[in-house]
Formats: sequence, C-alpha cells, structure tokens
Amino acid sequence: MNAFSSPPDYKRIKRVNSFSELASTPFEAGVNALFWPRPLPGDFSEVVAQLGSDEEIITVDEARLLALPVSAAGRDAIEFLLADQRLLREQNLDPVINCIHDYPRDENPGPVTTDVFSFHADSATVEADTWLCTYHGPTSEGLRNDEAQRRVDIPAIRAELVKLFGGEDNEDFREHLKACCYDLHYAPAPQAQPFSFGLGNLWRIATEWPGSSVPPCIHRAPATLPGQPPRLLLIS
Repeated sequence: MNAFSSPPDYKRIKRVNSFSELASTPFEAGVNALFWPRPLPGDFSEVVAQLGSDEEIITVDEARLLALPVSAAGRDAIEFLLADQRLLREQNLDPVINCIHDYPRDENPGPVTTDVFSFHADSATVEADTWLCTYHGPTSEGLRNDEAQRRVDIPAIRAELVKLFGGEDNEDFREHLKACCYDLHYAPAPQAQPFSFGLGNLWRIATEWPGSSVPPCIHRAPATLPGQPPRLLLIS
C-alpha cells in the first residue's frame, strides 16, 4: 500500500510537501502527526533479500548496505535509505534502519500487553518526536485518539492491575503504572478503524511529554504473520 489517506474528518494528521516542512511544522491546533509522501525508487525487496534472515531484527549500518551485491535498482533503493538517514542526522537525530522478520513478544503480558504490537504512545521526559518510515513489508498502523481508551482506565483491567500490585489505587500505584509503561497502551473502541501509515511516507509523530499541547499519536507495529515479507523500517 503506497498511498495514504487520513481517516474522514480526522484533523490530527497533516500532509506536508517537503522535508523542511516536515521538520519545521509545529504540532498545534490538535495536529499530532505529520507525513511527507514520496514514491519509492529502486528495488527494496532485493535489498531485504540480500540482508538475509539470520536474526529476528537486523540493524543495518551504512557499510553493510553499501557492501550488498545488488543490481542498479537495488542500489537506487540503498541510496534512498541513506539519504533519509542523512536528512535526520542533520536534525541532530539518530535514525536506525532495521530489517524486521519478527518482534519479541511481551513474555509476561498480564492484563496489559506492552510490546510494539499493542496500540501505544511513545513518551519522553522532554520535548521529542518519533520519526519513522516503512520501505518494505507491512506498515505501521495508527489509531484515532477519539477511538482509543487507555487500558489502565478500563475498570476491569485497572482492578486486576491493583490486585497484582498488591496495594491500593493511590499515588504509589499510579507511579507503578508509569514505571511499567502500562499507562501508554490503548484499547481500540469497538467501531475503531485503524489506518495505515503507508509505504514510503516519512512520518513525524507526537510523543507524550510534560507540557505537550497536543495528545500523542497512537500507533503500533503490524502483526508479523507467516508468509509475510519482512519490514524494512527507519525509526528515530
């Protein structure tokens, strides 16, 4: 899926037309996600095939990419990846390119699963954004804020968490929720319609941090299913 169209009447997502606009546009007036759509040049499937499958998540550096024995189309894809890395590094960011065959699951999920397959918000102690782009394979998914509820605010789940905590629903318990990142995970409403981030679109999404004027962008990694191609993902 190369194209992206925001959900009807959803004003929290804004399309931009350049990297400079993506980097400089503030999150305001409720907007908590910006995306810059681009066509993907070259053959990313060839790059993924050459990276192999000996690990669940392969972190790829520039030297490894440039050493891959690929065709001219594969080389075009690699140059596109490296150009995106350079753009983000010029913003004093530290982007990482991963080839993902599978993500680790939450080994002790309890009443709230905290792995990347759960709808969640990223968080920071100071102002920060998350940048990401999928070049190959299943893409990230977003969830409208008005179609989501924090799992810790669902009475049955909260009661179970209090019981497991072994205390009361007080300040200590709330600190426990934060320490375990339970408060960052969301359940979709029954009528919710998650949306795809699309291939090739470079996104900048809002995180949860003290003083933010907009709610965080809720998102998740796509499920890794048998027979699906691996993901090639840039994230910072």
